[in-house]
Amino acid sequence: MPEQQAANGKPFDPMESFREVRDNYLDSWAKVMIDVVNTDAYARASGTMLETCLSMSAPFRTALEKAMLQTLQQLSMPSRNDFITLAQRVTNVEMKLDDLDAKLDRIEKLLTRPAMAGRGAPARPRPRRPAVARAEERKG
Repeated sequence: MPEQQAANGKPFDPMESFREVRDNYLDSWAKVMIDVVNTDAYARASGTMLETCLSMSAPFRTALEKAMLQTLQQLSMPSRNDFITLAQRVTNVEMKLDDLDAKLDRIEKLLTRPAMAGRGAPARPRPRRPAVARAEERKG
């Protein structure tokens, strides 16, 4: 049985016409759906359905959270709240360390400033103590 060929030189494919119909069908539906989805009415309807879904699932979610919390406590594992509390504590420690670092920098500047100022100026002689006081220190 010789292969049948179309006018363009390709072999005849009986499914090609079905593929073209399918592609045209999908393209037309895609255009219609784009037009429908981009309307305000669709956005309002989706929002209402989503809100209803979320409000209906809220009791199940709270029950699941309570069960999970009890399970984690029984297994001696940290919960989400434990991690949040720990993160807040670490943040507070970091802030206090930063404050201490800034204070130490200020103290260091205050301590090094007089030493630098004293280097350029001549040193003041120490006041002399009376000879009687020096002699008493030697005896004692």
